[in-house]
Amino acid sequence: MDGGSILETIGTEIIGVMSPVSICMFLVVLIVYSLSSTSSSDQQVLRTAANLVYLESPTDTTSTKLEGALLNALVFVLLITLVTFLLVILYYYRFTNFLKYYIRFSAFFVLGSMGGSICLSLIQHFNIPIDSFTFVLLLFNFTIVGVISVFSQGVPILLNQMYMVALGIIVAAWFTKLPEWTTWVVLVALALYDLAAVLAPGGPLKILVELASSRDEELPALVYEARPNVSSRSGNRGPNLGLLLAGFSDGDSIELGVMSSGENVVRNGRENEEIGGVRGGEFEGETSPLISDGHVVNQEIRESSNESNGSRVMERERELEEEEERGRGIKLGLGDFVFYSVLVGRAAMYDLMTVYACYLAIISGLGCTLILLAVCRHALPALPISIALGVIFYFLTRLLMEPFVVGTATNLLMF
Repeated sequence: MDGGSILETIGTEIIGVMSPVSICMFLVVLIVYSLSSTSSSDQQVLRTAANLVYLESPTDTTSTKLEGALLNALVFVLLITLVTFLLVILYYYRFTNFLKYYIRFSAFFVLGSMGGSICLSLIQHFNIPIDSFTFVLLLFNFTIVGVISVFSQGVPILLNQMYMVALGIIVAAWFTKLPEWTTWVVLVALALYDLAAVLAPGGPLKILVELASSRDEELPALVYEARPNVSSRSGNRGPNLGLLLAGFSDGDSIELGVMSSGENVVRNGRENEEIGGVRGGEFEGETSPLISDGHVVNQEIRESSNESNGSRVMERERELEEEEERGRGIKLGLGDFVFYSVLVGRAAMYDLMTVYACYLAIISGLGCTLILLAVCRHALPALPISIALGVIFYFLTRLLMEPFVVGTATNLLMF
């Protein structure tokens, strides 16, 4: 299949991925804008896995902040690498149920604890009248429905997608509380890690994807499905090629369709061979007393029939491949939602001009990644291009574009 037809088949999937990413970033920007005024006065340094070594202080020098941010990023990436390899070991030895329960508990903790904290901050900021019992009841129902929607079968796809976006918003809003220097260095380090983990021969994410593909199983991971198949929500699901990366995944409906069609092709080929053999035998039995070279004619007929059968099989396989391309959907890891939104949320702490620039850069990088995904036909990391463009556009806008625009606007040279 040529590149043009491939790009046409994933046009709707590109929109299906960019829309939730845009919604996630937009809501994170709103949360940051709403809580930045209250948190700026009495902001406490948040101790997380991303700043275990160094706690940034406004009085520190630039070199101290840079060194501390590099140490924090190094430790954070090492922790992620160790956890991912532990995930590989557990998945290799088929501790799938343990991984599923762990991820369910993680989703419950994110929705209940971290989401509840953000909701409390918003309630206090906007002075929303609500009593404690009602808040706890609503939060408990929100959390339970979220866990069920993300992991259970038979749940509407839209509800599943909404809660996946909600998980990304909550985690991203918490990561925006990191200090500025640590945030930027961690984002760059994670983009480099994602590139190595997915494409390197011994990368942990690459190993996970290969294991899942070889076993025809789904990785126990939080992955947003742009266009999931109906059967993938009702039973066993095909291999999942998205764990903090963008990748194609075949649903069971497509796999079963290919298998049944392939059986029909084999069956039709055998019937054609049997028909050709019978006809050849009849022709040989009738003409052998009359034509001494009848076996040569029969051999030519068999060769022509085999060539026609082979061309039919190849044509049918080509049609099946095109149907499979149309049935594939794009999956994006939840980590991509989180760190895209963290970048835009950090830009929102400065001004809206940098928010616009970073948003356009991230969406452009995601579009380039999806185009490469359509051409390369294997799982690719979704962070490197978007994070690189986002960081570059942030500093270009903050250091060059904003002084120029503000200067020309104040001197009435540009409105």
